[in-house]
Amino acid sequence: MRTGVCYFPEHWPRERWADDVERMAAAGIDYVRMAEFAWSRLEPEPGAYDFKWLADAVDLVGDRGMRAVLCTPTATPPKWLLDEYPSVRQERPDGTPLEFGSRRHYCFNSPAYRRESRRITERTAERFADSPHVAGWQTDNEFGCHDTVRCYCDDCASAFRAWLRDRYDTIDALNEAWGNAFWSQEYADFCEVDPPGPTPAYHHPSRLLDYSRFASDSVVDYNRLQADLLREANDDWFVTHNFMGDFEQLDAFDVSADLDFAAWDSYPTLHGQRAPDTPDPAEAAAATVQRGGDPDVTGMNHALFRGASGGPFWVMENQAGDVRAYPYSAEPADGMMRLWAHQAAAHGADVVSYFRWRRCRFGQEQYWGALNNYDGSPDRGLPEAAEAAAEFARLPDLDAPVGNVAVLFDYDSMWALHAERHAPEFDYWAHLRTYYRALRRRGVTVDFVPADADLGGYAAAVAPALHLVPDDLAARLADYVADGGELLLTVRSATKDEHDTLRDELAPGPLTDVVGAHVEQHESLSPGLETRVEFDGDAYGYRTWAEWLVPDGATVVGRHRSDVAAGEPAVVRNAHGDGHATYVGVWPEANLADALAVDVLDRAGVPIGDRLPENVRLSERDGHTWVTNFRVDAVSVDPGSNEIVLGEDTVSGRDLAVVAGPSHEITVERS
Repeated sequence: MRTGVCYFPEHWPRERWADDVERMAAAGIDYVRMAEFAWSRLEPEPGAYDFKWLADAVDLVGDRGMRAVLCTPTATPPKWLLDEYPSVRQERPDGTPLEFGSRRHYCFNSPAYRRESRRITERTAERFADSPHVAGWQTDNEFGCHDTVRCYCDDCASAFRAWLRDRYDTIDALNEAWGNAFWSQEYADFCEVDPPGPTPAYHHPSRLLDYSRFASDSVVDYNRLQADLLREANDDWFVTHNFMGDFEQLDAFDVSADLDFAAWDSYPTLHGQRAPDTPDPAEAAAATVQRGGDPDVTGMNHALFRGASGGPFWVMENQAGDVRAYPYSAEPADGMMRLWAHQAAAHGADVVSYFRWRRCRFGQEQYWGALNNYDGSPDRGLPEAAEAAAEFARLPDLDAPVGNVAVLFDYDSMWALHAERHAPEFDYWAHLRTYYRALRRRGVTVDFVPADADLGGYAAAVAPALHLVPDDLAARLADYVADGGELLLTVRSATKDEHDTLRDELAPGPLTDVVGAHVEQHESLSPGLETRVEFDGDAYGYRTWAEWLVPDGATVVGRHRSDVAAGEPAVVRNAHGDGHATYVGVWPEANLADALAVDVLDRAGVPIGDRLPENVRLSERDGHTWVTNFRVDAVSVDPGSNEIVLGEDTVSGRDLAVVAGPSHEITVERS
């Protein structure tokens, strides 16, 4: 476990570099990321390269015992490139091109931009291929940031038609799969299919789904181009990319298949405000989540990118102060930079890299926090970063966490659900986090896996809103349960096929035999309606979505107790082979989610502890458990027969302890 920092030497006079780098080393920094937005300095004119300044910075870093992480500079094409090739600009659905003056204004499918990206990547990699100080590379920067995965230009139209032809072979097959007889939307040829632009009414959901898939695949292909070039230059380098939290448009599993590991950019106070399942800004202003972030928003993204990596991951940008973000930009509470670093390490991060070394004096990020102020003086985050680095050095090298509960994360289902939410509050991330929170408040280590993953090593699997279920996926899930697995399915699962069309049979379609029930009715519910359900003899609330189930052999374990649904089955459990499938037909509030999770975990034999206090989490990594306290008040830790190797048995607010032992043997109570 190491620390890093993001540095932009091109922003500062050369006479400052040596002092900056010296102080980085003194703070325990191990890795320095550079050059992610530096194309105009690396190639100020077409074909005129200047790598000396970056090579000097790399040597400074290496001479002080640190390693450089370089970046392909393709997120910010320079002005001369856009003037020479104006077609590389991305276009919005209405045809408006993105102009020069910001970043991420290029199209992933532009042949000209791919050619230019290949050239600058090859030349930069060639220049640094023999440097002993370069550890690896980050491709581009935050693919898709600012809503830029999906472009609608002519190049994308041509690429989309080719993608569809490869997927469906014939136009008749496409018309049949999408159901284009509706509203006279049939095509006579692939050349007639355009990207989904502005329309007076709803778009065709199957068309939207395939465009989402195509756009994500375009980024995958573009990333692969760069990754292959970097490995050709030096196969000892690692190759990664810095993803974003709760980001919908890009399939991180697919992109990560071409990476050595995934990285992501963690800004807890920003993500906590934007997540749809955290308190609103008025409430958050006086709450822990405002100045400390929501531990489960940050933690779920750690778990997702550990899953995309298949092991350890990096946090390439860790928040180091306030951020220029909306709606608010509160300073993190004292201790949070250190706590966020430990939270990342506990979830499997091998490197936590802070953004950035110095606040910038110009440009769009002048109000973005850093470890140092723009005059070079230490800011609030620097001593905390140094403290975390020193504590990492005291802990042993640890393998990444391995969970015994899998959570299935399916981008196809999310894209389809978000195209037809049926309620403003129906958000895939929020629904997923309902179950993630319940599992984490019991100290359970969760692995996020794609829907087509092998579940054989997991005692239990949770598949929230697995909306699109093709026959082969249904067969794998059925086999998993028959072999003794405990499967939890939730609302809107297996409602549609892989083309986002309803099946001939009622939901859950091909999983009906496994579930032992089908969905008779469904409804979306506005806030304020009475919603009650009884489960295992207790009454609970639910929200947003409800289904009425008809058992076909399953045992009814929960019933609706409110309004027109009263008396209808809401939760069923079915024995299938040596295992069980549970289907939950409501979006549960926290206490019901906990009861459902405990029910499944008990049958699966997964060891769990008492329910943790709000905003306290246990995270187990290779025999060590972090107790992270995001609260403002202290908690008491009883480690059982285990030793506390970092911290004390009383953990203050915004503090932590590390126990050399498993999480289920640790008890935490409010002091």
